[in-house]
Amino acid sequence: MESPLSAPHGIQINDITCDSFRVSWEMPPYDIQRITHYFIDLNKTGGQKENKFKHRDVPTKLVAKAVALPMTVRGHWFLSPRTEYTLAVQTAVKRSDGEYSVSGWSETVSFCTGDYAIEQVKQLQEKAEGIAGRMLPFQVFYRNQTEEYFQHVREKWGGVMFPSLKDQSGSHGSPISGTLNGVFFSCNTEFNTGLPPHDSPYGRWRVTVPAENLFNEGTHLYFADFYCMYTAYHYVVLVLAPRGSQGDAYCSARLPLLDPHSNPFLTRGEQGKYWHAQDLILEVIYTEPVPLRLGQLAEIKGHQLMSLSTTNAKKDPSCKVCNISGGH
Repeated sequence: MESPLSAPHGIQINDITCDSFRVSWEMPPYDIQRITHYFIDLNKTGGQKENKFKHRDVPTKLVAKAVALPMTVRGHWFLSPRTEYTLAVQTAVKRSDGEYSVSGWSETVSFCTGDYAIEQVKQLQEKAEGIAGRMLPFQVFYRNQTEEYFQHVREKWGGVMFPSLKDQSGSHGSPISGTLNGVFFSCNTEFNTGLPPHDSPYGRWRVTVPAENLFNEGTHLYFADFYCMYTAYHYVVLVLAPRGSQGDAYCSARLPLLDPHSNPFLTRGEQGKYWHAQDLILEVIYTEPVPLRLGQLAEIKGHQLMSLSTTNAKKDPSCKVCNISGGH
């Protein structure tokens, strides 16, 4: 009669990405020689209670043949980016009758998966390129807000719009959500007029800034995200960061850099000409303060369409157009 397996202990989790991690633990030398399988119980924090199974010898959620540790666990179908998980481990010996002799459970440890790496953001970029459509000319970036906001800018901020933290809208694994500061602008125009739309979900007051004041030789252009909100509309998030700025340093390590003269989303040409993608709604984040004096402030003629707001909007995880395989 062989002695029972000892419960694994001392779990270490390292090299965490949006859809993978490496895990190791300690086992007695005698167990290492006879273990054939590992059982890994992986749960999202706040989900069902961990380690509650009808029988000790029933394989848990993940079953792996015993390999040298640390072991890489990878799988976008069960790992989501920016998500808290708990993990516990059993070891097992597969018997001649096909059943398993198992150890006790290890301690339960917690970890959080990472943001999309630049390779996943590039996958989103490639998806967005497929539906960007033709380019339309535009002349101004515009920002809609309430009358109270612009009054605050004038009276409290010295007439300067200061960057604020990017909200949680868009892809769950976006490396800029909740981390990058910026001033939000739009640039889409109406097809029939070539002008910004009369309506806005963000407020009845609009500041329009000539495109050359924000998008010029002194700025880098980055692709940041591609998403939808259970509608036919698709959104692309771009970042304009003055060269050498803190925002530029942050984005250069995490986001694909776009050629400002040749990309399917937002371009500039000679003699003050600018173009935007027709079939995408562009959200442009400028990473530095923007003085109101760079543009003109006026009340729009249309309505405040709150239903079109993307504030903290959650991405549709079932959309085949804008979701990628690396994370969700």
